[in-house]
Amino acid sequence: MVYGIGVSLFVLIARDAPVAVVIRRGPSAWVHLTLWDMRTDTFTPGAWFRGRIYAEKCDLSPDGELFVYSAHQGRRLGTSYSDSWTAVSRPPWLHALALWPMHTTYGGGGRFTGKRRLVLRGAGAAHPEHPPHGLEIVGGEAPVHASTTEVEGADWSGRDHDNRLLCARDGRIYRDNIELADLRALKPDPQPAPEWATLPLRAR
Repeated sequence: MVYGIGVSLFVLIARDAPVAVVIRRGPSAWVHLTLWDMRTDTFTPGAWFRGRIYAEKCDLSPDGELFVYSAHQGRRLGTSYSDSWTAVSRPPWLHALALWPMHTTYGGGGRFTGKRRLVLRGAGAAHPEHPPHGLEIVGGEAPVHASTTEVEGADWSGRDHDNRLLCARDGRIYRDNIELADLRALKPDPQPAPEWATLPLRAR
């Protein structure tokens, strides 16, 4: 199998920190997260997930330390998680520090309005084993993310904190037409999250 075929990328940038998450979809049913340190252009691989992560519904906290995501995984159907859920993790990992079963792919995910303040999109009660300790869940609007469409043919395009043009296409990341990373050759290799990514959030 040629793993670079059918790969698409979407980028989420933290509002107040030089941190981004690259969500790579493909090959087939796999999703992969990569943490991008935008100061050094270092790309750190993280979680592999066999299912769907709805990239546009995800968000990074302003400091880049937390990641809210919307997931679907059919084999979870019939469990207490349901086949669709919203969760908060430490990027680039998906270990659920807080989780809300959704039972549907309508809605899901959310937006951070503060470092630990979060607007959810249609979530009900949290899972009893993943309560949102350390988070403030508030009402409000949670618009989805979208590409700026500034680069024709790109999977995603946008601007960094210095207003430089970024884009993702053909499994690669560019800034001002200079290639920064080539993620095409990555192969699914799911690993457990490291201990630091599983530590509970501190109480607010």
